[in-house]
Amino acid sequence: MSQAQPRSCDPTPARRDRTADRERAAGTAPAVTSMAGRARTAAEVTAGRPPELLRLPGGLWLRRRSSTHAVALNRAVHANLDHLRPWMEWAAEAPTRAQTAELTRAGSAAWEAGTDFMYLAGLDAEPGGVIGAFGLHGRIGPGALEIGYWVATGHVGRGIATAAAGALTEAALALPGITRVEIRCDRANAASAAVPRKLGYRLDRVTATAVRAPGETGRQLVWVKERPGAALDGHVQDGPDPDGQ
Repeated sequence: MSQAQPRSCDPTPARRDRTADRERAAGTAPAVTSMAGRARTAAEVTAGRPPELLRLPGGLWLRRRSSTHAVALNRAVHANLDHLRPWMEWAAEAPTRAQTAELTRAGSAAWEAGTDFMYLAGLDAEPGGVIGAFGLHGRIGPGALEIGYWVATGHVGRGIATAAAGALTEAALALPGITRVEIRCDRANAASAAVPRKLGYRLDRVTATAVRAPGETGRQLVWVKERPGAALDGHVQDGPDPDGQ
């Protein structure tokens, strides 16, 4: 898979009462693959909590992000800035360790509040390393969570994003009150779009969004998966996409 199209959707807490500058400094400003063009709204609170550790085949794991991971996360972000910059607004500048530490503290607080559930991905074969970041976010309305993710450039093309997003989809739909999970990405980010497609998500609609990162087209794909038996959410596609997607 080309580095020009990393598997990257926004794994950052929903925007609340922060200034844009502070969000960028903390690394929590939203990547526009999933947040562009949206109004600032309070995140929904989820009653339950997903598992703090998810073990997957091949020695892959997802672990709840904490302040103890700040150094490893900062190192991983620095190593992948060129990989992330086309799709992530916050990747325009390299965060300091202090800024990443603030990001991890904000994520821990969001987990406790039940609004966002932030994970780091790693491999048993690479102890102490971070190969990606994932999140479940309560920023798309009641009864729903959005999955965001990115995978390090040296680990793309191995099915890591698909396996991890699949595990998070199951975890999200097992939570009380959650009936829908979404994955959002720019139309040009073919690698990210491949993940929900492989997991059996349906393309619910294509929306017009502001362009905030270099690789974006301003056309956002919204992929949806519902709990079996749940009613459709009633969303209506914005209109036919000019390229038929």
